[in-house]
Amino acid sequence: MGAELRMEPRTETRTESHGGISPQIRMANEIAVQFHHQPPEEAAAAIAAHIRAFWEPRMRAELLRRAEAEPQALDPLALAAARLLRG
Repeated sequence: MGAELRMEPRTETRTESHGGISPQIRMANEIAVQFHHQPPEEAAAAIAAHIRAFWEPRMRAELLRRAEAEPQALDPLALAAARLLRG
């Protein structure tokens, strides 16, 4: 009892060192996996809608930046969703 749990804020460097993947790429890919059973156009639209609804603007902006800089890191459905968010 007396021990206090202290959480350190995660930094981008620390997070990226875990597998080398940004949190935005990882989360977008995890979301995309949930939509693989749908037709690609519907899945991309649903992923984009989820990101629009639940991600804060800074997270969306970082995803779009990363999608442009490293598209190969994204699941094809997540990449299609990022393009919908951009356009």
